[in-house]
Amino acid sequence: MAKARNGKDEPTIIKKYANRRLYDTGRSSYVTLDDLCEMVQEGHDFVVIDAKSGDDITRSVLTQIIADQEAGEETLLPTSFLRSLIGFYGNNMQSMLPSYLEQTMSMFTQNQERLQEQINKSLEGMRNMGGMGNMDGMFPQAGNLEEMTRKNMEMFERAMKIMPPFNMGYMNPDNSSEKDK
Repeated sequence: MAKARNGKDEPTIIKKYANRRLYDTGRSSYVTLDDLCEMVQEGHDFVVIDAKSGDDITRSVLTQIIADQEAGEETLLPTSFLRSLIGFYGNNMQSMLPSYLEQTMSMFTQNQERLQEQINKSLEGMRNMGGMGNMDGMFPQAGNLEEMTRKNMEMFERAMKIMPPFNMGYMNPDNSSEKDK
């Protein structure tokens, strides 16, 4: 769960002014989109409010952060995923996709946390064994990690097969559909 940077339970209020400047009311200072990106990465909760209208514009600001990040050299979202995502706008599945993506991201995050815990346990076990001398006990959970990854991929593939436009067949590297063969 995200925590407020201001030390309170409610999220920090960021005001966006007409000149596009962002003001962090918790720190009483102006911030940039990069600062907000860092706050998200650190798990701090905030809400962006249009200073003039009072409207909550958090979604559009977060989308701008993603667009800025994707414009850089190291991207996160594959072009094919972006095309598929755009394909859902106006689609009858549009209302289902946000909750699906949210649940999938939540499961991914939980699995990442479990993986990190297992790695930390393995490293602790290695320290307790006195270094790298005995490799047998180093990664006792490797089978579990592989199984968890396999199950996640199976679930994702099943979901993609039933949701348009993904159910139209997978694309091969030569850009021809499996159905065309």
